[in-house]
Amino acid sequence: MKRVIFCILGLISLILGCIGIVLPVIPTVPFLLLTSYFFSRGSKRFDNWFKNSKIYKKYLENFVKNKVMTLKGEILLLGLVTTILVTLMWRVNNIYMSICLLALIICKYLYFFLCIETVSKEEYLRRSEMINAG
Repeated sequence: MKRVIFCILGLISLILGCIGIVLPVIPTVPFLLLTSYFFSRGSKRFDNWFKNSKIYKKYLENFVKNKVMTLKGEILLLGLVTTILVTLMWRVNNIYMSICLLALIICKYLYFFLCIETVSKEEYLRRSEMINAG
């Protein structure tokens, strides 16, 4: 039953990620990361299919393998996720939940500043080509 739920959640996040490709208001990368997570937990077949898709190769593979993003990608991702979390903090009437969300925001920024390398678009594309060639 868990595997089915993971597959359903993976499909939902894939749909949202694909919508995000067309509509810049919806973040693409976080939903595709969720898709990868859910498919890896739900179905080996779905996981393999997704990791061999053009969407994965274009939007996630370089991030997953090289821990690199463009500055534009980082700003979009951090901005959208921070906006969502701050909105959630504002809507929640619980100080402990707000503190947890603030801690999550801080951890997210620390992770991006310490673990993710920021590269130019040209370098990002070059590394993507290297992954696809190898």
